[in-house]
Amino acid sequence: QVQLVESGGGLVQAGGSLRLACAASGRIFGIEVMRWFRQAPGKQRELVAALPSGGTSNYADSVKGRFTISRPDNKNTVYLQMNSLKPEDTAVYYCNADVYSTSYYHTDYWGQGTQVTVSS
Repeated sequence: QVQLVESGGGLVQAGGSLRLACAASGRIFGIEVMRWFRQAPGKQRELVAALPSGGTSNYADSVKGRFTISRPDNKNTVYLQMNSLKPEDTAVYYCNADVYSTSYYHTDYWGQGTQVTVSS
């Protein structure tokens, strides 16, 4: 089993910054890709950023140039640096990872979510 634990959410004024972290632990042979999603009240969950192992990050158009996803040294922790935050960034942010528990078996895992609130 694998656990994803997010941290770093909170309340910030518009224009401010937050950094989210997601640490994966448990039976991990490798991680194919790590992602951040968000879900605002009354809206569908949407992909914010993704970082394939050894690959190039990609972002939702709404956050390009403001958010940066990183996974230093390809370890089992992914970060989301969020700058120039806007009220419309308010949502619960979820970490997601495609984890290999063996060389051939992989499963999608989700964190519990962390609230980000941006005040105007």
